[in-house]
Order: sequence, then structure tokens, then C-alpha cells
Amino acid sequence: MAKIELNTMGVEDSGIVKLRCSVKNYDWGKLGKESTVARLYARNSGEEQIEDDHAYAEFWMGTHESGPSYAILVEADEVVPNGDSEEEGGSKRNGCGLVSLKDWIGKNPSVLGDKVLRKWGANLPFLFKVLSVAKVLSIQAHPDKNLAEVLHKQQPGVYKDDNHKPEMALALTEFEALCGFISLEELKSVLDNVPEIVEVVGSAYAEEILQASEQDGEKRLKEILQSLFTGLMSVSNAVISEVISKLTSRLNLKREVWELTEKEELVLRLEKQYPGDIGVIAAFLFNHVKLKSGEALYLGANEPHAYIAGECVECMATSDNVVRAGLTPKNRDVQTLCSMLTYKQGFPKILSGVPSNPYTMKYIPPFDEFEVDRCILPQETSIIVPPSPGPSIFMVISGNGKMSTESSEELITEGTVLFTPANTEVNIATISGLHLYRAGVNSSFFYETVISLSIQQHEK
Repeated sequence: MAKIELNTMGVEDSGIVKLRCSVKNYDWGKLGKESTVARLYARNSGEEQIEDDHAYAEFWMGTHESGPSYAILVEADEVVPNGDSEEEGGSKRNGCGLVSLKDWIGKNPSVLGDKVLRKWGANLPFLFKVLSVAKVLSIQAHPDKNLAEVLHKQQPGVYKDDNHKPEMALALTEFEALCGFISLEELKSVLDNVPEIVEVVGSAYAEEILQASEQDGEKRLKEILQSLFTGLMSVSNAVISEVISKLTSRLNLKREVWELTEKEELVLRLEKQYPGDIGVIAAFLFNHVKLKSGEALYLGANEPHAYIAGECVECMATSDNVVRAGLTPKNRDVQTLCSMLTYKQGFPKILSGVPSNPYTMKYIPPFDEFEVDRCILPQETSIIVPPSPGPSIFMVISGNGKMSTESSEELITEGTVLFTPANTEVNIATISGLHLYRAGVNSSFFYETVISLSIQQHEK
């Protein structure tokens, strides 16, 4: 067999690297052609067949080993990337060499830019996804860095890495989620109007909440809420199944006479998906968030949440750590979840984006690892994406166009995913229109680094 080492430096010089990405078929995903994930993956992979009875849940773009992306490197002859065997991260398909993006970056670390390389090493600090949600995801939270290291060491089979996982969901369609605990006043109203919760946790816990006030101080309020939530989530399956049966019967009778509240309607929806699950009644304690297309929600470490329905672009630190406790058939770790949460109360902040040009909105969460741009180009328009000191991944949702740098050019369409190195100016043009997203390292990370360096130099 003829063997040709890939000219990876030549690929780096091109400025644009096309990626083949991974799909996840979790059972909560939308089925067949109803799923944006399915359509993107089919076009991206060249596997045009979409199975109508298959769930297509997540489309992954990045370097995480649970769903790696591959750089498509065109060669004229047979290809053995990164050495002599496919075990080292490469393969060949349709005349193109495929090498894992992680391995390619490892051989070309300069594509990350100096500041990113110093901070995170030779790895992409963010993971980019598209989600198509038909059925509620688990009530979950993602550990902070210290807890992630402990959990990974203790249970590496469950917690796959030692990194934290702050994340942001940017709605493609109307998108529903449970996120964070409701305010103290709302919580009091829930306890007054949902007797089943009081029945489960006991009147003593409920009375503590009902007698509490903001004057008790943040620390005390968190302790009370933690006691209530832990008591609820720790109840036996037999008890919770009986209580949820009472709850659904009561709400269905109420519906015959009165209009149910939005949260009550949601609880009945969840009960149909997960009958007898503790997460059904726990939903009363969380904010019900409804995002419009173009709105975003960000989640820090140790914040409880559950995506309910809709489609979104999601970006996060490179991690797959999830601690679950309800609305899931997967492994649950109730004790860890209840002990790790921040127990902050109040409605989460919604981002609408900041315009960076007439066609692009930028979403900047308070995390160094990532930011996201949403770009909707009308017919016969073009934009220039200024050079970033860090790497970028571009993903096309719909439309057709052309993306070019000083030394390379790619035709782009639905499902196209491209990596661009740090300090690369990108021109994007379309005749028919384009809808695309860019993920990159948070702009504030570079700005803060410059300020910090300037201060240090001044002090010297």
C-alpha cells in the first residue's frame, strides 16, 4: 500500500479546513426529517439517507472524544494521516484523508493562537452543537472545575472528563427550558397551591419556606431551599408515583372547570413523557423559560436546568459531564446534584445579541471559552468577519454561498462546517441567502488579557 504523510502545514496555510462531524441519536431527539440535526448530519457526512424512525438529537462540532470532528484533507493518493495506522486517528474516504480535529490541532497548535494555546494547551476550548429536542432532557447540572476533577477520578466511566461545562443555548426555533429556581415569592405560591409537594416533603420544610423573607439573608434562604429540594428529590419511587397520580388526577379535574396555569399544563406534558418520575413534580420549582428564535440562555456551573422542546445552537466548554436527577432513564446521582447546586433564585438573564454588522448578532456569555455569532445574509450580500486572535468554527444551517480567506475558498451550503485558524480574515458571500453560525473563543478573554498585560508592564 502506498503511504503518503499528510501535508498538514499546507492545510494550515490554506486558512480553511472543512470538517466532518458527529451525530448523537439520543431518544429525546426529533425523528427523521423533522430534525434539523438529521438534515445537517446527512449533508455534512454525505450519508443522504435519513431514517424516519430514528431520533436525531445532537450534531457535535469540536474535539471532544465522545463525538469528535474530523478534518477533511484532500490528497491525490492513498492517505495515512498522523502515522502508519488508522488507530492514530485517521482514515480515508472518497479520496479524502480524515484526521481527527484534535490530532490535527496537536500537530498544528499555532492555529489556536498564542493566547488560547497558553491558556488551554493544544486543544479547542469550546464544543459547538445543534440540538433537536422532541422530548424533555433530564433535570441536570454541570459540575464546576474542582468537582469535575473529583467526579472524573471517582467515576471515569460516568464522568468522562475533568473539565467544567458552562454552556449557552441559542434558539433556532421557539425553545422551551426549565432553568434555575423560581423566586421566593413564587415558591411560596407553589407551596400554597400544590399540596402534593407539601405531602412529600412534610409540613415542617414547607413552613420554613412560607415563613422566610429576604431579610433572612441569602445564605439562610439557600439552606432552606436546599433542604426542601433535597427532601423532594430523595423520596422513594413508590411514594412519588402515588403522589404524582394524585397530582395528575387533581389537575385533570381542575381543567374541566378552570383554565390551568402554564406551569400546570407543562407538568401534565412532562408526566406523559415520564410517568411517575420525581422530575414531574420538581418542575414546579424551576423557571419555565420560553426563548424566541434569536434569543439565548446561558448556564453557569452547578445551575439546574432541563431542555423541554425546540431546536437550538449550543456552545459550551469542551466537556460532556452531566449530573442527572430526574426525567431520565440514564444514571442518576441525586446526592451529588442536590449538594452541588448554587440554589440561586430568580429568572435567568436572556441574551438578544449585540449587532456586529447589519446581518450579524454576537452573543457573549460570561465565560472565557466561547461566544457565538448568528449571521443571516439576504440575497446578493457579503460580509467580512474580522480576524480573531483565536480559532473559529462556522456552521451553515441553510442557504448557499462562498467563504474565502486570502489564500483559500470554499463553497458552502446546509451542513457545511468549517474551521478557521486564529488571525484569519474571512469573507462570506451569497447569491440566494445564508443562515450560519460561528463559535469562537470569547472576545472579552482577549481584551482582558491585553488589559492585564498592560497593567503588569506598567507596574514594572
